[in-house]
Amino acid sequence: MARPCRRRVFRAGTGLFITASVLCAAAPSIHWLVAARVLQGIGGAGILALGVALLRTIVPASRFGTAIGWNAMTVALTSAAGPGVGTLVLSVAPWPWLFLVNLPVGLVILVAGRALPRVRGTGAPVDRTSVALNVGAFGCFVAGVELLPARLPAAGGCILFAVVCGALLVARQWRIATPLLPLDLLGQARFGRAIVASILCFEGQTAGMIALPFYLHGSIGMAPMTMAGCLALWPLSVAAVGSWAGKWADAGRTGALCLAGSVLLCTGFTSAILLPLAHFPLAFGVCALSGGLGFGLFNVANNRRLFMAAPLHRSGAAGGQQGLARLVGQIAGGLLLTVLFTVAPAAMAPRIGLAIAAALTLTAGITSVINRQQGLPKWR
Repeated sequence: MARPCRRRVFRAGTGLFITASVLCAAAPSIHWLVAARVLQGIGGAGILALGVALLRTIVPASRFGTAIGWNAMTVALTSAAGPGVGTLVLSVAPWPWLFLVNLPVGLVILVAGRALPRVRGTGAPVDRTSVALNVGAFGCFVAGVELLPARLPAAGGCILFAVVCGALLVARQWRIATPLLPLDLLGQARFGRAIVASILCFEGQTAGMIALPFYLHGSIGMAPMTMAGCLALWPLSVAAVGSWAGKWADAGRTGALCLAGSVLLCTGFTSAILLPLAHFPLAFGVCALSGGLGFGLFNVANNRRLFMAAPLHRSGAAGGQQGLARLVGQIAGGLLLTVLFTVAPAAMAPRIGLAIAAALTLTAGITSVINRQQGLPKWR
């Protein structure tokens, strides 16, 4: 069997994303739109999982952190530009054009992707049973948590089914040669710590970013335009620090950078609670700068540590786990805030959410420097 080429998989993911964007624009109902968005997610997984993995094969190890930093800067700038572009599109065209604008960008990616290296994979077939168990575990868990506040029996059944699927998935991975979940990598202390730290950081940031608009606008009455301007400082500061964080990570001490980043991120969320923003709303700009700089430092340093902990030929598996960690953290943060806003008083929920976000992000930094063998900080 011919071994699949990572470049081909990356370009196939791009092609599927473009096709799904067209289907989204042509969707006749919300159900068709959701189905097309699922296809977009599958295509996006092919892009995101292999993007940094391909960088690993192109860039020497001594400059890999710098490459990740530039990648983080690009992601942050496009994230900051996205809402503005969407607003501009909706001001001159109907909603389907929100998806059709992906076509020229996707075509550029397809053409540029021809320059990527031809890196071969293992050639092993995809284990469809593992894929089905993985979908069952994550899909039913998310559905169960969403149903938890309103329909307890149904939620309990979904969560129980998710746990069973997850247990069967893990048990199956030990019996196949090319597992969907690379348990050998996850069992390595350095790689495993980076994955756990990434999940905690993304969970905390997602929870905080959901809570912030409710707190700023609903609790302290910040004007929408002022809030939007201040929140835009977050991704812009991530972009500003991205390339520098990569160079510092290449110089060593990634653990110290992770811890410093988590402290800054925690400070951003905590200061949003403690500062008198009702009287000085522009002071939130300091909170946003602190949080963005912290996330940029942490994410670049932790991703470098994660990929360098895996062998070069396992870069694809490492990229898949990096993407999974990000999505697990984001889903967990979103679900956590959903439950919180359901059970807590509306006036208190945003503050509680920000406090939880601060605790999670600080825990991510501590996790990244703990040496499991000695229980002491490990700085390199």
